[in-house]
Amino acid sequence: MSRAWLLCLWCLATLAPPLHAAESFGTSNVSILSPELPEPSTQAIASGSLDGHFQRFSFRAARTSGKPFWLRVLLPDHSSQQGVAALTVRAGRHLHFEAYSAVAGNASSLIPAAELPGYRGVRDVVYALPAELGAGSAVYFRVTVAGVGAEDLSFLISTLSATLARGEVETRMIAGAFGALLAMSLAALLIWFVLPDKLFLLYAGLFSLQSLYIAYLSGQAFNWPLFSMALPLTSHAWNVPAALSGAVSCLFVREIADLRHFSPRVYRIFGYLNYAFLLLAVANIAKVLGVGGWVTPLGNLLFVGTAAFSLIVSFLAWRRGNRAAGWFLLAWGLLEAFTIATAATLLIRDTEPRLLYFGLPLSMVAAAILVALGTADRLREQRRALSDAEKRAQTDSLTGVLNRRSFLERLEAACLRAKARDLPISLLFIDLDHFKSINDSFGHRAGDACLMAVIEPMQAELRQSDVIGRYGGEEFVVILSSADANAARAIAERILQRVADLRVEGFGQPIQLTCSIGVAASDLLGVWGEQLISSADAAVYAAKHSGRNQVQLAVPQMA
Repeated sequence: MSRAWLLCLWCLATLAPPLHAAESFGTSNVSILSPELPEPSTQAIASGSLDGHFQRFSFRAARTSGKPFWLRVLLPDHSSQQGVAALTVRAGRHLHFEAYSAVAGNASSLIPAAELPGYRGVRDVVYALPAELGAGSAVYFRVTVAGVGAEDLSFLISTLSATLARGEVETRMIAGAFGALLAMSLAALLIWFVLPDKLFLLYAGLFSLQSLYIAYLSGQAFNWPLFSMALPLTSHAWNVPAALSGAVSCLFVREIADLRHFSPRVYRIFGYLNYAFLLLAVANIAKVLGVGGWVTPLGNLLFVGTAAFSLIVSFLAWRRGNRAAGWFLLAWGLLEAFTIATAATLLIRDTEPRLLYFGLPLSMVAAAILVALGTADRLREQRRALSDAEKRAQTDSLTGVLNRRSFLERLEAACLRAKARDLPISLLFIDLDHFKSINDSFGHRAGDACLMAVIEPMQAELRQSDVIGRYGGEEFVVILSSADANAARAIAERILQRVADLRVEGFGQPIQLTCSIGVAASDLLGVWGEQLISSADAAVYAAKHSGRNQVQLAVPQMA
C-alpha cells in the first residue's frame, strides 16, 4: 500500500499545471455610493460628478439594506501585464452587476467577456477593460440582489487570456474528475448486477454522490445541461449529496471492515450515523424554510466526528488483518486531508485555487481507485476463504487427500471423460497391512502418523492427473486416468515397494509398513465407476488372503 500512497501523491503533485493567479486588490480601491442619495442616473455616475458621495465600502452594511447599490472601483496599476487587461468580479450567483466606465465624458457599458463558475455558489464575472482605462481609472457597478446565495464580493485584475485559460483548466479538471467518478460508479453498478455483493452497490452510491458533490460545490454543474436545473437550490445542490454520501459511507465502512462479525456494537453505531446523515439531508428543507440555522454547524460536527471515527475503526480493522480496511484507511485519510485543506483555503479566500481545482477532485479520484482496490482485495480474501472452506469440505482432515464423498464424485467425472474419449481408466485399492495391531501396539497417534506417512510415497509414483482419496480407515483408492491394466499394475508394484521401504519413527522402535493393493482396469473388466471399486476391493481381499504385501489384479469373473 505504500507504493499506492506514493503514486497518489505523485499524481496530485504532477497533474496540476501551474495557474497564473489574478491579483486581488483590497477594499481601499472600492467605495460605495451613499445610500442617502436618491437613485442616480447612469450618466451622473459615470461622469464622476457624484464621486464625492462615495464612501468607505462595507459589504455587510450594503447587504443589510437589501437595496441595489453603486460601487466605484479604482483600477490598480496593471501596465506590467501583457495582453488585454481583465477585471474579474467574484461574487455570489444571486448578485447581478451592471458595469460602466466613462469614455470621453459619456457612460459606456462594459459587457462581460465571460462568466466562470466558482466554489460554493460563487462565480467570476470577467470584464475586458478598454485600453484607455489605466491605473486610477474608475469602473462603476450597479449591484442588484435576487434571492439568496454566497455572501462574497471581491475584485481581481489580470489579463483576459490568463483568466480564460484558468477557467478552461478548472472546467476540464472538474469535468474530468466528475466523469472518472461517475464511470467508476457505473462500472461498480454493472459488476453488482453480475456479482450481487452489497459492497459494489454501496461503492456505486458513494462515489456517484461524491461526483455530484464536487460538480456542484465547484459550480461547474450549474453550467451543464439538465444539471443547471438545480441552480435555484444554491447550496443545497451540494449539501444534500454530501449528506447522502456521508450516509452511504457509514454503510460502506461497516461492510468493508466486516464489523457485523468483529464488532457488532460498532456496526450498530454506524447504522445510527447513517440515519443521522439521512436526517441531515432532509434538514436542508428546514434551511430553505428559514428555520434551520442549526443545520450547518450540526452538519459540520457530524462530518468531522464521523470522519475521525471511520479512520479509527478502519485502522483497528487493518491492524486486525483486514487488508481491505487498510485500503479504505489510505483512501479516506487522503480524501479527508484534502477536504480539510480545501475548507481552510475557502475560509482564507486564497486566490490560488490549486487545492480547490486539483487537490480535492484528484484526491476524490485517487480515493475511488484505492477503495476499488480495497473492494477487490476483500473479494479476493472472501474467494480464498471460500476456496479453503471448499477444500476442507472435500479433503480428509488427517491425510489431506480427498475424502470418500469427493473421491466418488471425481471418479464419476473421470469415468465420463474416459468413456467419451474411448480411453481406459484403472483403480488401485490400497490397504495397509496389520494396521489394527499397529494401533494396539503403538497407539492411535502412531496409527495416524503411519496414515500420513504413506501419502508421500504413493504420490511420488502418481501423475498430476491421477487422484488419490481416503476410502476408509486405512484404505486408500487411486484413480489412474488413461491407464490400462498393465500400466496400472506397474504403478501399483512401485507403490508397494515404496511403502515397504518406509519406516515411521518417534514411537519407540521404527514401525515398518506394508500394504496390499488391488488393481481394477476398465479395459480388462469392462466396468466403470463404483463397480471398479468393488472389483479392486475384491482383488485386495484376495491379496491379503494370499499373504499380504502384494499386488493382485482383478480379472473378469466367469459367468
